[in-house]
Amino acid sequence: MDPHFDFVGEVAAEVAPPLLIGRGAAGERRIVPILGGRIAGPRLNGEVLPGGADYQLIRADGVAEIEARYTLRLDDGALVYVVNRGLRHAAPDDMARLLRGEFVPPERVYFRTAPVFETAAPSQAWLTRSLFLGLGERRPDSVRIRIFAL
Repeated sequence: MDPHFDFVGEVAAEVAPPLLIGRGAAGERRIVPILGGRIAGPRLNGEVLPGGADYQLIRADGVAEIEARYTLRLDDGALVYVVNRGLRHAAPDDMARLLRGEFVPPERVYFRTAPVFETAAPSQAWLTRSLFLGLGERRPDSVRIRIFAL
């Protein structure tokens, strides 16, 4: 059986400039504060609450390992905790531009995530019973992630 992907919603989150922790043994560590935003789509609508962050490790091979942690407040009032891990990479010149906060056309960047949701809201329990795939796009001051249920 071939997989079927159902579009759930798109996260549009504003982000602050990264905090540059520096280069360690595993690579360059960066933390990108999440300032807030929206999630909108056929199955999820609400806001991305401020206070989350995207914890990044830029490896020696140029690949960014990302782990974003943030909270959604959905239109029905449900709070949903999100841990969104993934990878982002591009040609070396494009990756350098991304890390400087410059725009790179999204088709030139591989940016995929696997969001995991946690909630106590019965109306949103379906989020804890499925696997999800995110297709990301980094902009100079924001991130967009289209989320699909598998």
